[in-house]
Amino acid sequence: MRPLFAALPLCLILTGCERAAPDPRGVERHEVLVQIAATGTADTRPDEARFTAGVQTIDATAAAASTRNAAVINRVVAALRGLEIRPEDVQSRQVSLARIEYGRDRGRYQANNMIEVRVRNVDRVGQAIAATTDAGANVVSGPDLRVSDPNAANRSAYANAYRAARARADAYAQAAGLRVARVLSIRDGSGGAYRLGHDYDMAAEEAAPANARSAAPPVPPGLTTSQVSVRVDFALAE
Repeated sequence: MRPLFAALPLCLILTGCERAAPDPRGVERHEVLVQIAATGTADTRPDEARFTAGVQTIDATAAAASTRNAAVINRVVAALRGLEIRPEDVQSRQVSLARIEYGRDRGRYQANNMIEVRVRNVDRVGQAIAATTDAGANVVSGPDLRVSDPNAANRSAYANAYRAARARADAYAQAAGLRVARVLSIRDGSGGAYRLGHDYDMAAEEAAPANARSAAPPVPPGLTTSQVSVRVDFALAE
């Protein structure tokens, strides 16, 4: 029977041959890790707009205020359909009726009906706003200029963010006498869109006279700037 201690040298030799555990960050023993956070932006022209149009009516009784209000808001909706705005692009936002308890109209009733309008052709926003006021809308606000597909708008911003991260990694590598060997990971950071546009806001107590035509207000669409951020891990090597 061989003594136990005779096997020890072989065990020690085998233990010494084991490979070191891999680096959890993904770099090899001859590589250097650099972690870069970068942002990217892209400008996109808005292709749709939303605005609210409403009718505020005051009358002696609740029934009279409601009846007058309904008649005018129906004309407003009909005017929008005349501009080929889809029914699904006109949505109710507020319907209210209340007795006035203060001021010169105390004891009378006020009816309000607000709708939100989506205009899919941004070049016709001013025309749509004018159509609602011509039809009797006396409270108008907006428009909110938007990009209908923000994900498509962000793609260029993400590409720009990655290019910025790679440029910084190359600069670090050059300064250290190394090169970018591999991309280890790319992580999406928080991003958002910041609208740079024009808002048109109008409010009046009474509807415009039926024989008066509203001039379409200018609504320059401007550009919407999308900004995103990424975090990229690079492996540098000689």
